[in-house]
Amino acid sequence: MNATTTEAAVRPLHVGPYEVWPPVVLAPMAGITNAAFRQLCREQGGGLYVCEMITTVALVERNPKTLKMIAFGPDERPRSLQLYGVDPDVTAKAVRIVVEKDLADHIDLNFGCPVPKVTRRGGGSALPWRRRLFAKIVRQAVAAAGDVPVTVKMRKGIDDDHLTYREAGLIAQESGVAAVALHGRTAAQRYSGTADWDAIADLKQHLDVPVLGNGDIWEGADALRMLAHTGADGVVVGRGCLGRPWLFRDLEAALTGRGTEPTLPALGEVAAMMRRHAELLCGVFPTERDACTDFRKHVAWYLKGFPVGGDVRRALAMVSSLAELDDQLAVLDGALPFPQDALGQPRGRTNSPGKVALPYGWLDTRDDESVPEGAELADSGG
Repeated sequence: MNATTTEAAVRPLHVGPYEVWPPVVLAPMAGITNAAFRQLCREQGGGLYVCEMITTVALVERNPKTLKMIAFGPDERPRSLQLYGVDPDVTAKAVRIVVEKDLADHIDLNFGCPVPKVTRRGGGSALPWRRRLFAKIVRQAVAAAGDVPVTVKMRKGIDDDHLTYREAGLIAQESGVAAVALHGRTAAQRYSGTADWDAIADLKQHLDVPVLGNGDIWEGADALRMLAHTGADGVVVGRGCLGRPWLFRDLEAALTGRGTEPTLPALGEVAAMMRRHAELLCGVFPTERDACTDFRKHVAWYLKGFPVGGDVRRALAMVSSLAELDDQLAVLDGALPFPQDALGQPRGRTNSPGKVALPYGWLDTRDDESVPEGAELADSGG
């Protein structure tokens, strides 16, 4: 599709009974998309913000850590939760818990994780290859969810020789999902190279339910280009917002026709955003020290491209209190302009493609619907 996307061409995204405007979804990211980060992003722009991945086994077994992770702000609607599971029955039990305990308003099923510890057990992006098992998981999840909409997030396939996205999309649609999100990479690509937007366009042409495109949304203009190229109903944003929660402001501006010029905050504004982020984390973690420890991973992303010395970076990445953070932020030159060469560039994980770790004999058949032994994960978040 080569048509130019205009303001009139961008429509609200419908996920079951919920209207999402602008049609932007924050992808769940392990250790990142907790309630604090989601609130920080929601303060910038509208969309659907998904919590960290929750494993079905951990939820069914009432794991205390997992239950604490299912936390939403009082004004966070719809509450969106992603589940990871490989056993249809366990997945259905987890979904019923979500519904009966009113834990979320929307459930997303994870079939896109390319991490070796997941795929070598047959989970994540490896699972749609076993199409009958995939169908059972999705079908039983949708049945257990009742009126709560269920969506699916997946990749193109295991590698270029084992693509599954079109068949999996059709299976998910036939099973009653509300939408399908496709990351335009295979598991073998991991986070390398360029996302294949043509695959997203192809899936859109074959499905009637909404299709969301994921991959290489670094700026607001990228979202418009993806929608124009693919005809997708919305975009999913992951790594592009790391250290740049204001990306959601730019996405809202672009998709509502207010312009595609990126936000270019000076370092002082970035420092204020860092402080706000750490402050919100204090409302999520049991102690201020725990919150600041969690915040440390974000420092490099916020400062990407800024000419800030190594000593200052290291000091910021070791703070244990808000007071320490304030002292270190005060050292920064707030007038430093935003590094424009950092725009449009990958953020977060950028690794090389490689052979996908799979269970022995996994590719020999597509119709084995047995649950792969040891595939369930006990720890939520990834």
